[in-house]
Amino acid sequence: MGKLNLRMTANSQTLIPGRKASWVALLVITLVALAIVLAPVWIIQPFKPQSARGLEISYALRRWSPVATLLALVFSVILATRLWPGAHRWWRKVALVVIFLPLMAAAWFARQNHFEWMFNPLANAAYAKTSEAGFVDDADIVMTVESNGEAAAYPVRLMAYHHLVQDVVGGTPIVATY
Repeated sequence: MGKLNLRMTANSQTLIPGRKASWVALLVITLVALAIVLAPVWIIQPFKPQSARGLEISYALRRWSPVATLLALVFSVILATRLWPGAHRWWRKVALVVIFLPLMAAAWFARQNHFEWMFNPLANAAYAKTSEAGFVDDADIVMTVESNGEAAAYPVRLMAYHHLVQDVVGGTPIVATY
């Protein structure tokens, strides 16, 4: 009996450091994957000033995030398969599954362009003649387009939320973007 206890103690002591390191690695991988995906969202916020360096970092993260999150997912599966058999308590298995949820979300989100979700084209835009455009103040900045003798103006204050509008000016279809 004394021999059996000695073995279990020695065995558990050799496994615990590796298991703890695997849990820590799994958490770190998940947090890094989330940071890689969420940092560009935080850096590039509409209507807030951005620096050239911040935009450079953001675009680099957006470019590398699909590969980085896929690698994170692969390494996490390896770690989870190593941890699963030793997770004898139900809450440890639940924790493994719960850790994968934000990791899978990060891998999916890395392949999306959230800016397209935020700035949809203005559907069914209604246009007003200059004399009827009471919603435009004299101090408003407008974008103008002139084609074939016809002109159109788009208030930046309204364009900022949609970033583009489809129109026909002077018989020519255009897309005005901001």
